[in-house]
Amino acid sequence: MKTMLRTIAAATVAATIAHASGANAEEINFGIISTESQQNLRPKWEPFLADMEAATGLDIKPFFASDYAGVIEGMRFGKVQLAWYGNKSAMEAVDRADGEVFVQTVDASGNPGYWSLIVAPKDSPLNSVDDLLKCDKSLNFGLGDPNSTSGFLVPTTFVFVANNVEPKDCFKNVTNANHETNAMAVANGQVDAATNNTENLALIEQNNPAAFEKIKVIWKSPLIPSDPIVWRKDLPEDAKDKLKTFFLTYGTDQSKGDIAKEREVLAGLAWAPFRASTDDQLLPIRVMELSKSIAKIEADTTMPADRKKTELEKLEAEKAAYEEKIKNAEQS
Repeated sequence: MKTMLRTIAAATVAATIAHASGANAEEINFGIISTESQQNLRPKWEPFLADMEAATGLDIKPFFASDYAGVIEGMRFGKVQLAWYGNKSAMEAVDRADGEVFVQTVDASGNPGYWSLIVAPKDSPLNSVDDLLKCDKSLNFGLGDPNSTSGFLVPTTFVFVANNVEPKDCFKNVTNANHETNAMAVANGQVDAATNNTENLALIEQNNPAAFEKIKVIWKSPLIPSDPIVWRKDLPEDAKDKLKTFFLTYGTDQSKGDIAKEREVLAGLAWAPFRASTDDQLLPIRVMELSKSIAKIEADTTMPADRKKTELEKLEAEKAAYEEKIKNAEQS
């Protein structure tokens, strides 16, 4: 009798675990980085997530966080299974949260990427990076989220590191905020300049033309690869198949849904249909991150020479390896 009871109990526990695993596999929390306020992001994303749920049969729930790190940490601890990231935050998710890039967004106008910007009030005397970097601690500057590609990594690499400038030593005050907040701070004269990107500035022009008219661009970056969509590697294969099919057919002639409606939803996100991608799209971002680290070590006057030499050789080797991968990918 005891043996039979133990067998029944074990079977019950196994069934409970299997049921829980199945439920977890069917529920997908979709992480959305905080490029704008949640109030603005939610209505743009909810129709897309509803279509994803209908097409895949998965229970899709939005996951908002106050900063990029919240979405990365959510994926790291299994609370987020799928997310829209910028390239810098995607790199963090791949390296620290068991993430993997599988598709890539496409700009509504078909651009292969987007550009980081530094913007200033239209009536400002600032018209160039040289004007910005007078570094007399008289200016207030708005940087992006530390995990933002266009708001932080790209301007840090191409503007500040390239000119051997540390922002906190250059400006009167440096703040970190999302793209929308930075743009409005510039338009309202709360900061003298701030980072942004072409996608967000287009949204400002569309949604708040009065604010847009008060903003001018004083710097534009090299092209940044379009944003990746990342899933956790341990997502069940059947869920991956459903999701990949959804993303790669949504808004295309292969879609089984209302194509015109899907394209309207994508237009609300400022996107065209998605295209397949891999972690390799993060290679240019890795090179930028390493360039920033190399410049920081080179400028460190307190580090012992032998240690500095060792650290630099290691980082230069990593950078060269990534650059070789980029070169090979371009030739293939």
